[in-house]
Amino acid sequence: MNPPPPPSASADPAQDDDTFLRALVKSSRQRTIHVRWTDRDGTARVTALTSAEATRLQRLARERGLPHTEALLRAAAHLPVAK
Repeated sequence: MNPPPPPSASADPAQDDDTFLRALVKSSRQRTIHVRWTDRDGTARVTALTSAEATRLQRLARERGLPHTEALLRAAAHLPVAK
């Protein structure tokens, strides 16, 4: 799910709040998939994903020849931060 666009200077704050709340309710109605994985420092993590995000993560893992999504998340933890 994509976040709503940033508010413009002339946007109504109440309307921005309503958009945020609608998006929050919509995302809470979606089935959540929890992926357990180990971070690069050895910390156990649990990442909550929507069905669409989980499907994309599985596809990326297959394309990169990784055995499962947990391996992809661990590999992604080593990616440098974009500037």
